[in-house]
Amino acid sequence: MECKNKIYALVDINNCYVSCERIFNPSLNNKPVIVLSNNDGCAVARSQEAKDLGIKMGVPLFQIKDIVERHNVQVLSSNYALYAEMSRRFMKVLSDFVAPQEQEIYSIDECFLDLTAHSGNYDLTEYAHQIRQRVFSWLGLPVCIGIGRSKTEAKLANHIAKKNAYFNGVCNLVSMDPCSAETLHQAIDVGEIWGIGRKHSKKLNSLGIHSVMDFVLASPLMIRDQF
Repeated sequence: MECKNKIYALVDINNCYVSCERIFNPSLNNKPVIVLSNNDGCAVARSQEAKDLGIKMGVPLFQIKDIVERHNVQVLSSNYALYAEMSRRFMKVLSDFVAPQEQEIYSIDECFLDLTAHSGNYDLTEYAHQIRQRVFSWLGLPVCIGIGRSKTEAKLANHIAKKNAYFNGVCNLVSMDPCSAETLHQAIDVGEIWGIGRKHSKKLNSLGIHSVMDFVLASPLMIRDQF
């Protein structure tokens, strides 16, 4: 069980596979790009430009051939050896900012950092910007960082940082004015909360819970009883 006075950061590489490919092929910058799964079956990574065209994660290539041809989408085969090596370097850079026990690798492109012990010595928002700048300067990888009082809140903060450019890649829900946080939470679908899948989202919607704020205000007893 997570202690209430803990502070976590989630550092996540934006569009990881595409970002790795762009480091070694800058001509892909600012173009719609998708990376395909094994045997070139489905889109497993998309640049923001490709997302803006409506290309969904996991969609089979044959279903989006028209979009690919019409918008000259760059289609790449996966290079997992490259992605694994860039991930290793990414995690190594992050290890310079925390003690070994404060770093938890969550996936190839995501890492939790326990910043609890650092909160007394640093402005954590500024510290996160330093991390972000270091990763980009040394590796060329763009990242977003979310800071929260639990891993779930850090994940939500990361989502907010990605979706709102004015955060400049870092969202700190710990130090944010509560009214500002509530406004953001009202605009986020409850399904964006870590651990709430499509099935649970539908049931929550049927109970009148549509946004993150609705979920925060819901009765814990009712939620426990229903789920």
